[in-house]
Amino acid sequence: MTVTAAMVKELREKTGAGFMDSKKALEQCDGNMEKAMEFLRQKGIASAEKKQNRIAAEGLVATYIENGVGSIVEVNCETDFVAKNEDFKSFVNSLAKHIATVQPADMEALNASVCPACNMKIEDAVKDKIATIGEKISIRRFEILKGNLATYVHNGKIGVLISASAQNPDLLKDVALHIASSAPEFVSRNQIPQAVIDEETRIEMGKEDLAKKPENIRAKIVEGRVNKLMAQKCLVEQPFVKNPDITVGALIEGKLEINSFVRWTLGEGLEKRQDNFAEEVMSQMVK
Repeated sequence: MTVTAAMVKELREKTGAGFMDSKKALEQCDGNMEKAMEFLRQKGIASAEKKQNRIAAEGLVATYIENGVGSIVEVNCETDFVAKNEDFKSFVNSLAKHIATVQPADMEALNASVCPACNMKIEDAVKDKIATIGEKISIRRFEILKGNLATYVHNGKIGVLISASAQNPDLLKDVALHIASSAPEFVSRNQIPQAVIDEETRIEMGKEDLAKKPENIRAKIVEGRVNKLMAQKCLVEQPFVKNPDITVGALIEGKLEINSFVRWTLGEGLEKRQDNFAEEVMSQMVK
């Protein structure tokens, strides 16, 4: 299969690898993008997280908590200019409050619900904002948590909502800040699916630096590496961002337990609009 420049460009954007490494990976894998990404991971050139954590759209992440119910919502728009618009920010914040109040079961239920702040169905309110602001606006996702809650939102780009076994505002605020900063994927080991462990084990077993080692030695090294990787993914095993000498688990021990959390980064996994401003200005001059 012929490897095109566009394919190489896509792989580079997804992995951060260099041009020649990306081209070689695609050639080795007959143009298969997913296999090429795995090839680069095994070479130690790229990380699978690169693709998943790309910031690829504009908009806002907002949260709201009231009466033991919390919501987190992501609303996307086309440009950062609109994301900073006060009308857009007001709409997203009122939407977060509406979700916590109505507690819709899914996106269909949310779109059909009537928001008192705008006196119309959410579906129609979005269309109204599109007409007013002049950009495509879409509600990408939302989630609801209940219990003893805390939240932290960083510049509308990273949003965290956590549910705990007890209320401790200062401690929970610190934990929410840590989650925003350190990006754990699970609360503890028992939440990690076996499939995640198996996949990381398979990737590590295929790395070149272990190829010449005896099977039993290689298995021991891989076990240690995977164990370290899993620790990095677990909230309670991570070094606390404000005091790396203790883990988050030690910080909250005897005070409370984290039941669950949601951490979203704005636009992760979406394709970012690429504007050519020179062409845009020229087109306006022609008109």
